[in-house]
Amino acid sequence: MRLRGISSKNIGMKQLSLTAFRQKTYSFGTMNEFSGISASPGIAISQAFLYLDDTPTIPRYRIDDSQIADEFERFTVAVEKALGELQGLQNQERTNGGNQHELLDSHLLMLSDPELTSSIESRLRKNRLNVEWVLYRFIQEQTDKLLRAEDQYLRERTADIHDVAKRVLNHLMFRQKISLSDLAREVILVAHELMPSDAIAMNKRMVKGIALDGGWKTSHTAILARAFEIPAVLGLSDISRAIRTGEEIIVDGNRGRVITEPDDRTKKRYLRVQREWRKREVELMNLNELPAETQDGKLVYLTANIEVPEEVDALASHGADGVGLYRSEFLFLRGTRLPTEEAQYHAYSQVLRDVRDKPVTIRTLDLGGEKIAPMLGGSRERNPILGWRAIRLCLSRVDLFKVQLRALLRASVYGDLRIMFPMISGIEELNHAYEVLDEVRQELRTEGVTFREDMPVGIMIEVPSAALTADILARKVDFFSIGTNDLIQYTIAVDRGNEKIAYLYEPFHPGVLRLLKAVIENAHEVGIPVGMCGEMAGDPVATLILLGLGLDEFSMSSVGIPEVKRIIRSVTISEAEELVGTVMEMRSYQEVDSFVAELMRKRFEVGVY
Repeated sequence: MRLRGISSKNIGMKQLSLTAFRQKTYSFGTMNEFSGISASPGIAISQAFLYLDDTPTIPRYRIDDSQIADEFERFTVAVEKALGELQGLQNQERTNGGNQHELLDSHLLMLSDPELTSSIESRLRKNRLNVEWVLYRFIQEQTDKLLRAEDQYLRERTADIHDVAKRVLNHLMFRQKISLSDLAREVILVAHELMPSDAIAMNKRMVKGIALDGGWKTSHTAILARAFEIPAVLGLSDISRAIRTGEEIIVDGNRGRVITEPDDRTKKRYLRVQREWRKREVELMNLNELPAETQDGKLVYLTANIEVPEEVDALASHGADGVGLYRSEFLFLRGTRLPTEEAQYHAYSQVLRDVRDKPVTIRTLDLGGEKIAPMLGGSRERNPILGWRAIRLCLSRVDLFKVQLRALLRASVYGDLRIMFPMISGIEELNHAYEVLDEVRQELRTEGVTFREDMPVGIMIEVPSAALTADILARKVDFFSIGTNDLIQYTIAVDRGNEKIAYLYEPFHPGVLRLLKAVIENAHEVGIPVGMCGEMAGDPVATLILLGLGLDEFSMSSVGIPEVKRIIRSVTISEAEELVGTVMEMRSYQEVDSFVAELMRKRFEVGVY
């Protein structure tokens, strides 16, 4: 942050702040290595730029009745200025051909929400405190609610609220924010956190890598880093305290590592890895127009998982065959109100138009547990992962479900849309979901609204009961998509977010492999295809096993598609089936893990880079 009047142009390598810096904790000038979360692949080597967007000290003082109107006017003026900034950023995006409109729209909606204005005005009258403090406390209360949620995605949506609030506070306190668009040389951006609007505005040609204290793979920063193809490592805890602007730094987005002040040997090794990685990327991109077909003619489909429409552009550049999982809940998590039918219709139809003739599978609303509390008034649950979520929520809130289904059906005329119901546990839930879908279809016919009558409908297999009754469910749907993230944790009874037992979360557990085999065989017996949209589908180590099990579609982050395609095109289906026959005889996941990892490393150099 800078005081008004101090220029922020051409900031180049200038450090913004060192107020949180503690030199005694780290040995500067010597090599240090940090481990975090690999959020976006690739290798970046450059000088660090420490971006400490410090939260200002918020003043707190009493006001009397005569000052309430003036304080409220200060707030409305600050909001108008913040709106102007966002609109300017949106115009800049359009001019530059950017595609982050949905995110900026959500920020504009937050600022324009009448409930925000009325809440601030009522608190001014009730508390008789200055508007900066009132706004600060209001935002703190809202974010505290979200941070108490068990769902990682919802917790990370607090970044959007902080982003919007800081804009207003900056104007109330006459603070001018330095824009990352002014970076004048190549850097690796190091920060405690990066607001979504900062990520959108930054000079993407100059930001070669990102290293953050916080964040997760589902955070907006991670999503945008992958969309911009910038190597990124998040969840580094205190990297912003350990680095000074101008230090040489390496970001290894493949392994989730950051190295500061590398010695000559380490730098040379990473320069070599970087060259090999870039060469490998070019070679993999040459596969874009080729099918994912084994050497003996077995064709599978490689599709992309997307969370926001901004990720659609990456499909073509990585050779995706379509969208295998579009998580529709982003619409419900970005604003402060439930999205209307028109808003959903616009979002779904836009993605279908952008993807053109390729299939798009949209999963119906998968909110639940504490994740629904801020918007739907749900109560706190003892175990939300096993609670009121996904299809259970939709079937108990049919009004909400119908709005989404109407929007989906209306959008279906713009492309090859498939609808997918999440967390189906048995035939009863599936039948109920079909009943609601049929009601919506009939309503639209009565209204004269056109939609695709032959639109495929499928379900996610992510509950063991669904996997064990796959033979029954397969006769009612057009396709399966296996959600391994939940299926694995439900099958092994392990909370993958619990660090104490995370080591038990094993995709190659014999119990998991047997379930996958049974699901795929039961589906194929009645002639329906099976896809997989969990993290396992994008893991190159698992590619050969999944191919040998008979998986028809692998859906993953776009950036993972070329590597998986390379493996599939290098083998025969008989080789893959032979491998499955071998691992199915093994008794423990340790045995499977070590055997498969060594095979994939030697044969395909998986894990080498």
